[in-house]
Amino acid sequence: MHLSNQLELRHLRYFLMVAEELHFRNAAEKLYISQPGLSRQIKQLEEELGIHLFERHNRKVVLTPTGHYLRDQVRTIFKDLEFVVNHAQLLEKGIEGHLRLGFIGSAMQNVIPDFLLKIRKEYPNIQYDLKEMDNQEQINQLLSQDIDIGFVRLDQVPIGLRMKPVFEDTFSLVLPKDHVINENNFKNLSQLKEEPFVLFDASYSGSYYKKVMQIFEDSGFQPKVAHNTVHATTIYRLVERNFGLSIVPSTLQIGYDMDIKFIPLTKIKHRTTLQMIWNKNNNNPVLKTTIGLI
Repeated sequence: MHLSNQLELRHLRYFLMVAEELHFRNAAEKLYISQPGLSRQIKQLEEELGIHLFERHNRKVVLTPTGHYLRDQVRTIFKDLEFVVNHAQLLEKGIEGHLRLGFIGSAMQNVIPDFLLKIRKEYPNIQYDLKEMDNQEQINQLLSQDIDIGFVRLDQVPIGLRMKPVFEDTFSLVLPKDHVINENNFKNLSQLKEEPFVLFDASYSGSYYKKVMQIFEDSGFQPKVAHNTVHATTIYRLVERNFGLSIVPSTLQIGYDMDIKFIPLTKIKHRTTLQMIWNKNNNNPVLKTTIGLI
């Protein structure tokens, strides 16, 4: 079927607001139009397309299966349209593109700065935004295309996302600076089986957490986990104040000046991999050119 000239972009915008709110009055208030007017527009859209978008039960509004499908597709259309307009405005200003990056803290130690230097050298007219966020938030924002590239510690990502390993890191043991164990007398983790540990929470990355637990298992004991957190700084502060020891990716020791020390666990087989991930359906023209730089 061909779309009629009667169907305008505003009809889809109105539909999307009702689909998000599932409440005609609330949607009408946000759109600054009357509720009867909004109802007429939605009815006109349904008649024009010959489809049923909402089930109306008293005051409750529910999307039909067709409505669910159209909502998801219209979201993508508006996201793409917003990007096209923004990109056109950048081109008008002589800027070649805009890249939005999400990353976990350890990626900022070496991978992100090196990546940005390469972008600046090869594509000096590309703008970029940086947002530090946890692994799951990056996944969510990549799926919604609110960021273009993420840097995570995950072994698997949802369908639709692509993944590329960019840095393999060793693990390091973290102890208070005055701890009796040091690089000279450290033999293996079993020396510390009676100590409490402060670790990254499983919500940081389930696969990463399992890998750290495997390190302890291979050392013959289950750790006494005193605290969990998603922030390296919190881990280091707790270790510094003798709340426990920790195991972290080795690159995370860069840039911190605290009363702690690190012992590289280079003799164990386990490594942690930093992955670059992106959405294969992302149409940002500078995405394909920049992911090849790393």
